[in-house]
Amino acid sequence: MKRDALLNLPNSISLSRLILALLFVLMDGRWERTILIVAAGVTDILDGWFARIGNSSSVAGALIDPFADRVFVLTAVTVYLINGVLSTAQYFIFLSRDIATAIGFVVARFIPGLGPSAFKARTLGKTVTVFQIGTLVVVLHFPQATTYLIAIIAGLSAVSIVDYTLALSRERVRARQASR
Repeated sequence: MKRDALLNLPNSISLSRLILALLFVLMDGRWERTILIVAAGVTDILDGWFARIGNSSSVAGALIDPFADRVFVLTAVTVYLINGVLSTAQYFIFLSRDIATAIGFVVARFIPGLGPSAFKARTLGKTVTVFQIGTLVVVLHFPQATTYLIAIIAGLSAVSIVDYTLALSRERVRARQASR
């Protein structure tokens, strides 16, 4: 892969979330962290927008974007766990969709006809990500809402996991039919 293709504007914006994750660990003020979370959300919107309008979507970008999302979210919820903002159970519920997707990604590598390309962004997955980012902010300012927001993330994650599973199943059937 060419270096210039890897470091195009959308991919660079995605990779900036890795820096934001590091800053999230280093800064401990509520408002500073709120700004970092909002910046991560904005970069998630901008990288896709620039990729579409600049016709610079790439396989690398399709992998970098969700990776950067997951690193930022994982970093933030781990900081919340360490700081006592989230319980261990809430931590794993928060990350349940991400854990299931990672397992599915690995399993898909061993299923003939499936691969990383089968893991395209889906509306429910994006909805969970938006809710996760929103929850990261709300928990900082209204910790009493944590239990309710985690319950909503649990429900959305469960539905998203089913949605991804069904999509992979359909993809596998298509791949099997194409190979005949």
